[in-house]
Amino acid sequence: MHSESSQGLTDLLNSPPILCIVGPTGAGKTQLAMLVAEHAKSLGTIVELISMDSALVYRGLDIGSAKPSSAEQNAVKHHLIDILEPHESFSAARFAIDANRLCAEIRARGHIPVVVGGTMLYWRAWVHGLSSLPPANPQIRARLDDEGKKVGWPAMHTLLAQVDPITAERLMPNDSQRVQRALEVYEITGKPMSSLFAASPSADGREGSAIPEWINLVSLEPNDRARLHLQLENRFDEMLSGGLLEEVEKLRTNTKLNADLPAIRAVGYRQVWEYLAGDTNLEQMRYKALAATRQLGKRQLTWLRAIAGRNIFDPFDPSELQAALEHCKLCLQEQVAALK
Repeated sequence: MHSESSQGLTDLLNSPPILCIVGPTGAGKTQLAMLVAEHAKSLGTIVELISMDSALVYRGLDIGSAKPSSAEQNAVKHHLIDILEPHESFSAARFAIDANRLCAEIRARGHIPVVVGGTMLYWRAWVHGLSSLPPANPQIRARLDDEGKKVGWPAMHTLLAQVDPITAERLMPNDSQRVQRALEVYEITGKPMSSLFAASPSADGREGSAIPEWINLVSLEPNDRARLHLQLENRFDEMLSGGLLEEVEKLRTNTKLNADLPAIRAVGYRQVWEYLAGDTNLEQMRYKALAATRQLGKRQLTWLRAIAGRNIFDPFDPSELQAALEHCKLCLQEQVAALK
């Protein structure tokens, strides 16, 4: 692990495992975390939540990111939410540093940290460290962006398949951000990203990665994929009726924002931005947003299934959801005992 992202790790290794709640989008991670925080109060202690979500860091991205409500944030302290303007960038490396620092600070207050979210790149950086990929090159990145806009990202994906078929196989043709990064890495190093990961498999954190002893991982994984898709569809429609179009319209008035920024590339926001720009109609926008949301969930589940030793619960099964809560309660009791 990089020295920066290992700050505070010594304290974590010598303490009871940190509870981390993960799962695909729409699996109910926040709801479970709030129940855990409520139970902590009955034990005479306080839980503070650390968000592991790449969209929640941005101010102004509230509805489309399913950001915890004001009531939820007032009831339980949330960290790494609304910490950046949408024109700024937040990296996996910074998450790793912030998560370790926050865990140490929360415990120093006599409280209990719980990490909750589904951005698995952040998980990889926090738990396994980052691989030795080169930093971004602004010139190469800008040129690839321009080329992608001219020929389309499926064509860029085809180009990637010629130089790095392994990476291309796991990426969607329209996943501009990841296709661009893989092409950038190849241009900088002359090597496929997949070969760099293969040379340092533990740093990739995908293939058969284990959970370190300092983490207690609860993974909410719905068995009924059709039900999850229906729930995601209903949630997106609720976002639309709840003001998502107006939220993105307001973002579009910010002259610092454009469609290529990480915040605007977030699932849902990208598709609504395109719609408001006149590039699609309402029906096409909804279809694309739902497809992108399902693809996100599929990627998240692919990450999770590669993690050996995780505690798996189906959030759509009431008995399993209760079992997940009981598991979290036991983890809390262990931490409360250690704080005394």
